[in-house]
Amino acid sequence: MAITASMVAELRAKTDAPMMECKKALTEAEGDMERAEELLRVKLGSKAGKAASRITAEGVVSSFVDGTTGALVEINCETDFVSKNDSFLAFTKATAELIAKHNPADVAALSALAYEQDGFGPTLEDVRKGLIGKIGENMAIRRFQRYANGGKLASYLHGTRIGVMVEFDGDDVAAKDVAMHVAAMKPVALSSNDVPAALIEKERSVATQKAAESGKPADIVAKMVEGSVQKYLKEVSLFDQVFVKAADGKQTVAAMLKDKATAIKGFTMYVVGEGIEKKVDDFAAEVAAQVAAAKGQ
Repeated sequence: MAITASMVAELRAKTDAPMMECKKALTEAEGDMERAEELLRVKLGSKAGKAASRITAEGVVSSFVDGTTGALVEINCETDFVSKNDSFLAFTKATAELIAKHNPADVAALSALAYEQDGFGPTLEDVRKGLIGKIGENMAIRRFQRYANGGKLASYLHGTRIGVMVEFDGDDVAAKDVAMHVAAMKPVALSSNDVPAALIEKERSVATQKAAESGKPADIVAKMVEGSVQKYLKEVSLFDQVFVKAADGKQTVAAMLKDKATAIKGFTMYVVGEGIEKKVDDFAAEVAAQVAAAKGQ
């Protein structure tokens, strides 16, 4: 497969690796972007993963909390300019409130809800299409999470690009601090036991390839791999992470919560555009098509 300059640039943007290393990795991976990224991690270590979650789409994360009921939602648009538009921001806030109050099963059910709280008026989908026609840019409700299990809720928004909601019992301040910690440190699970198996296997694969290059005996390689996996689990598990506000720089989140008699039941974190790749096609033609479609419906 021919490796194009745009493919090399995309991999470089994801990994911060040198241009030539990106080209070599893509060539070896026969154009498979995910495999090339893994090869770079094996060769260059953690540096190659630093920009892997770089934001590649615009939008807003919004939240709504009313007592023990709350919602977190991500709504995407095409440009940063629109993400600051007052009408778009009002739409995102209203969407979060609708989710919390009506418990839709999915985005389709959410879109069918009446935008006005009295149950009358246009649907959320009608309003979305109207905004597309007015602003001239596509926008979409990507994902949401609703909480209504009776636990207390704490939310934290880092601007409009990172949003966290934490369900807890105990101290309000401690829970808010945990929400801020999650936004900063981005754990993937509460504990190591909760880390998805697919993520562990991917980390094990990278560690195995790196250890194999050491030339050490098989038993030593096995220990190196296991050590790498355990280190990874501590780095991505909320309770095992060092609390960002720890005075001694050593106290874990679990230890802080124990001191504050607080229990975290769960959390959700959304980063705007996480995992989305921007298209590089004819933007003007796409917008024109979207506006025409919106007017025709």
